[in-house]
Amino acid sequence: MTKFISLPFLVATISGIAMAIQGTLNSSLSQKTSLFVATLLVHVIGTLVAIIAVLAWRSPLLKYNWVSVPWYLYLGGILSVLIVGLVAISIPKIGVCNATTAIIIGQVSMAVLIDHFGWFGMSRLTWAPSQFLGIALFAAGAKLLFR
Repeated sequence: MTKFISLPFLVATISGIAMAIQGTLNSSLSQKTSLFVATLLVHVIGTLVAIIAVLAWRSPLLKYNWVSVPWYLYLGGILSVLIVGLVAISIPKIGVCNATTAIIIGQVSMAVLIDHFGWFGMSRLTWAPSQFLGIALFAAGAKLLFR
């Protein structure tokens, strides 16, 4: 129960709120411009904010051995472009609630696999049988949200 009132849980909840807002804004921007222009703008602005954060916190970019980092850890940038584009496409067609519900279903489904198998260097967290009931209830709740 304490995990639900912990700082990491609160931070993750705020992240989910930000994702719903971000998807809505990106979708609207893509309708005012174009899908590819909106995706580019979002990432250019995000890059500028990240550069400011690195400079403000004096994070040493050159201290890391970038070549030794596993190649798949760099896929986040590619996935980010894909996510922004796909969300911008889906929200106008099925709405924010339906798109966000589908996004969460996809996230939780992949998270189960990543945790269970320890993919991408994550610690392996084997799922207990009782957690499958949680997944079933989650799926039923998601079904109720779809309109």
